[in-house]
Amino acid sequence: MSVSTRPNGVSRAQKTALLALGVIAAVAIGFALGFLARTNFLGGDDSVPAADSVDVGFAQDMSVHHNQAIDMSAIALTNASDQRVRTLAFDMLTSQQNQVGQMQGWLAVWDRSPVGTDGYMGWMAGDEHGHSMSSMSTEGTGPVTAMPGMATADDLAALRKATGSDVDVKFLQLMLRHHEGGLSMMEYAADHAETPALVRLAQSMISTQQSEATLMEQYLTEKGAAPLPAN
Repeated sequence: MSVSTRPNGVSRAQKTALLALGVIAAVAIGFALGFLARTNFLGGDDSVPAADSVDVGFAQDMSVHHNQAIDMSAIALTNASDQRVRTLAFDMLTSQQNQVGQMQGWLAVWDRSPVGTDGYMGWMAGDEHGHSMSSMSTEGTGPVTAMPGMATADDLAALRKATGSDVDVKFLQLMLRHHEGGLSMMEYAADHAETPALVRLAQSMISTQQSEATLMEQYLTEKGAAPLPAN
């Protein structure tokens, strides 16, 4: 049985295997950085953040948010037709896997659950960056059932089924909305979290994702496509 290859001579199976190894390495490195960093290394005193703190809530919710971005990036890395989009997808996949590893490592050190159990974003008492929590919750305050920017099951199915240049456009649209939706959480954590290393991570996410958003907007314009409305 012959194995289909891409122009560079690397088969799809080989590429998938290499991608899996890269993902494992990225998350393992990130987890090690987070787990080995005890509180005094992270900065601050020896106290452990409360279960309902900004630090814990951000690490839990942003891990979930990142994991969807990782899934979409893996699809684009394999199927996108534009090499620039594949490169961008690879950068997003590896960097966000590393960040998830760090956040999950901190949660393990703090003996906190890897994910929240009562919805999302309840740790944001109020958003001073213009994203009203009341607009995302039927009760006006408290956790919400879905974070801003998240793709739906139908969105993900369409991305997986897309071919050719449609993969590029769908990925860029979904990921741009995803980046924009997560910005309020990053900004809130950068302003209100108490763990210095987590604050620095949130600040780094803001800088990186704003640069990536600008690039995605440029690519969409070149392809004659428009960004998706916020959700």
